[in-house]
Amino acid sequence: MTVTAVNGLLKAQHQWENAVVSHPLQILILNLMPTKADTERQFLQRFAAVNSEVAVTFMYPASHHFKSLPRKLVADNYVTLEQVADRYFDGLIITGAPVEKLAFEDVDYWKEFLAVINWAQAHVTQTLFECWAAQAGLYAQFNVQKRLLPAKVFGIYTATAVDDHSQLTTGLSAGGLLKMPQSRHTGLVLPPQLPAGLRVVADNEQVGPLVLSADKQRAVYVTGHPEYEADTLANEYFRDRRKHLPIHVPQHYFKPGDLKQVNYSWPVASCRLYQNWLKTLNLTKVGL
Repeated sequence: MTVTAVNGLLKAQHQWENAVVSHPLQILILNLMPTKADTERQFLQRFAAVNSEVAVTFMYPASHHFKSLPRKLVADNYVTLEQVADRYFDGLIITGAPVEKLAFEDVDYWKEFLAVINWAQAHVTQTLFECWAAQAGLYAQFNVQKRLLPAKVFGIYTATAVDDHSQLTTGLSAGGLLKMPQSRHTGLVLPPQLPAGLRVVADNEQVGPLVLSADKQRAVYVTGHPEYEADTLANEYFRDRRKHLPIHVPQHYFKPGDLKQVNYSWPVASCRLYQNWLKTLNLTKVGL
């Protein structure tokens, strides 16, 4: 519907035209991806396609040692936790990050990550963790471990089991509707009996849970990247091939026999998932 970028690289570079919003949901995004401008655009485009007014503020981890971008460029256009410590937001999204092969405690901003999710308990209605952040959030909040996979989970995966009673799957409960990009080297090690309060909302029989939720933590954990654009996985695939890294063709992604044509099959499901999440923010809003 309408979305405005409160800050960010795209706004600073005049690459995103803000819409006029009246009473938007306030969403804070902790952007951990090295391709920050691309990630900004992906989320802004997804929110522009949902039936809600949204204002997005981008945050970065102040304790991170940057490699892909000048630190000053990010600092000038993003906020830190310290700068928003006294503010309240309807939702917090924590993105994926290319650090999944590291132990959680070895990530340079791990302590800050824990501080953010602790702060969010009193300042945010609900937190949405994605990809690495989903694994990190589950580890921090439920001691769910991760494991290195023999081959990268890479491609578009469809939910083969869906919790029809979850607000997150409204309009997505019929077979084959919930599709999601996945790009990760690690997987969750879920115990036979899930920790109290944690439930699987959508599952794929090949790669495991796609969406989990925890009411007490006011958290949603998405193991993939619903925000990804049509060519994101293609760019990752050809990048790794150029670097002679072990990589297989992303599953269920390219059209048969043609590595130049993408079957862009997930945007409707992604927009619906984000729309459902935004709706739950109003349903679960707490007196902050």
